[in-house]
Parts: sequence; C-alpha cells; structure tokens
Amino acid sequence: EALKQLAYEMKQQASALYAVLGSVINGKPQLAVLIDEKLVQERNLNAGRIVKELAKEIKGGGGGQPTFATAGGSDASGLGEALKRAVLLF
Repeated sequence: EALKQLAYEMKQQASALYAVLGSVINGKPQLAVLIDEKLVQERNLNAGRIVKELAKEIKGGGGGQPTFATAGGSDASGLGEALKRAVLLF
C-alpha cells in the first residue's frame, strides 16, 4: 500500500510518468509500476506485463492494470536487477 501511495503522489507531480518502485517490506521484495495513460497509448506500454517480467527477478509474480501494477516475491537479492531491467523495458 505504501508503494502504491508513493506512486500516485509521484503521478500528480509529473505529466508523463514511467515509474518503477522497489522496496523490501517485512523481508519480502515488492515492485510497483506506474505508467501515465498517455505513455500507455503512445508507446503501447502495459504496467501489468512489465511487472510480470520484472517479478521473475525476485522469484515472484504480480499483475494489474495497464497504468498500475504490483508484484511481490521471495528473493530480495534480485530487486536491483529488476530495477535495471525496468529501464530496458521502457
């Protein structure tokens, strides 16, 4: 919930946002992907698809909508790699 709130606060500050947030909460890695609707349409991006790909790095799964999606996993050591891959998927 904290990642979701932070993502939506960031969205209010930017006009075209592609954000991938990662955190370890209670020992478990978490990811959130937020994409501005304009970018979803213009670049054919989908936060749900992206977070599913990134979740592989943290040995987890996730999903969501084209503009917002979350994932959780069991391997926090993969969080850095997930964030690196997020850049490539943009």
